[in-house]
Amino acid sequence: MFDRMKTRYDLKVNTAGFREGDLVWLFNRQQRKGRCPKLQPSWQGPFVILTRINDVVYRIQRHPRAKMKVVHLDRLAPYAGDNDQN
Repeated sequence: MFDRMKTRYDLKVNTAGFREGDLVWLFNRQQRKGRCPKLQPSWQGPFVILTRINDVVYRIQRHPRAKMKVVHLDRLAPYAGDNDQN
C-alpha cells in the first residue's frame, strides 16, 4: 500500500546516508552582493564527514583548521572527483 504512495522525491532520497570520513559537497545558496546570482556556485567542497549526529544531521569540516558545520542530509551530495570549488 505504501509503495503506491511514494512520490518521485521519495524514490531518490538518500536513505543510507554517509559514513565518517566520506567526502561530500555542501549546498550553500548564499549570494554575494553585486554579482550575478545565476553565475555564483551553489555547491562548496569537498567537506569531510566528521560525525553522524542522528539519521539526518551530520557534522562536517572543510579542512582541519576550519570551523565545523552541522548540516542536514538534504544539503549534502557525494563527492566524486578532484575538482575543487570555493
